[in-house]
Amino acid sequence: MLKDTFGRALRDLRISVTDRCNFRCVYCMPREIFGRDYHFLERKEILTFEEIYRSARIFVDLGVRKIRLTGGEPLMRRDLEHLIAMLAELPDIDLTLTTNGSFPVERVPRLKEAGLKRITVSLDSLDNERFQKINDVRFPVRQVLDWIDACADAGLTPVKINMVVRRGYNEKDILAMADRFRGTGHIVRFIEFMDVGTANGWRMEEVVPAAEIVSIIHRVFPLEPLQAHYPGEVARRYRYADGQGEIGIIASVTQPFCGGCTRLRLSAEGKLFTCLFASYGHDLRQLLRSGRSDDDIKQFIRQLWQARDDRYSELRNENTRNLPKIEMSYIGG
Repeated sequence: MLKDTFGRALRDLRISVTDRCNFRCVYCMPREIFGRDYHFLERKEILTFEEIYRSARIFVDLGVRKIRLTGGEPLMRRDLEHLIAMLAELPDIDLTLTTNGSFPVERVPRLKEAGLKRITVSLDSLDNERFQKINDVRFPVRQVLDWIDACADAGLTPVKINMVVRRGYNEKDILAMADRFRGTGHIVRFIEFMDVGTANGWRMEEVVPAAEIVSIIHRVFPLEPLQAHYPGEVARRYRYADGQGEIGIIASVTQPFCGGCTRLRLSAEGKLFTCLFASYGHDLRQLLRSGRSDDDIKQFIRQLWQARDDRYSELRNENTRNLPKIEMSYIGG
C-alpha cells in the first residue's frame, strides 16, 4: 500500500471530467468571476476518456479502491455514460459521482446501467427562494428532489445529499433538511463552508461549526455517534436514536481530518493535486501524451504520494488563508 510522509495510504481518486458547470453557486463559481468572459478549458486541453481510463487503471494498480467523478458538473461532459462503462470494468472499485441534480431524470437509469454504483447530489436548501439565490441560475428545488427520487428508484442507494452550510445564507435549513430525509434511507451530509480557492469570499464568521449543526438537529431528533465505515472517511457519522437513519458532518474547518486523508485529485486537464487546498498541481497529462510507459507513470505517482506532507486544515491561519489556491470548480471539491 502506497503511503505518504504521515503514513496515509492512497485509497481514493477524485476525477474532474470538466471545469464547466451550469450553476453559479455563490460559494463555488460566483457569477461576478465566472461570467461570460471567463476562459474555460478547451476541448484539446481536457483528458480524453481513454486517458482517464488509463490513469484510473494505473491508480487501481497502486491501491486506489474508490473513484468519484466530479467537475465542475460532471454530467455536462458529453457521453459520460461511456466513461462510466469503461471505469466500471476496473476490479474492486466503488464508482461514484457527484452532481447538482439538474439534468433530465431520464438520464439516471442510463448511469446505473453503465455501471455507476452510487451517487451524491448537492442540495443546499429546501426553500426554493434561498436555493435559487445560492445556485444563482433560478433552478428550482423541486427538480433536484425529483432527481433524488429517480436515483432511489434506479437503485443508486443510499443517495448522499451534500449541503454546504453558510451562515447568513442557509443555516435556517439545517433542521428542515434533516427532517425531510429522515427515514428515507438517504444520508444528508452537512458541510462546513470552506476556504477552497479564492473566489468565494470565505470568512470564518460565515462558518457554522459542526458542533452547532449537530446541536440544532440533536435538540429535536436525538443523535448518537457512529464509527467510520473505513479509515480516512471524511464525514463524521451520527445515527438517529430512534433508528430513522443517519447523517454525516464534514468539518474541515473546526474538526480537521487531514491525519486520515487518503485522497488524490485529477483535474480535467490532467493535473494531480495532493490536497483540496493546493496552490499548484503536477502534470500527469504530459506523461500520458508523451509515450511514457505505465511503469514510468506509476513511478511518478509513487514519488508524488510518498513526498506528500499536506495538512492545510490543521495549519489554517491568517497566513495560509492568503495563499493562492485552486478553485473548487476546477479541482472537483
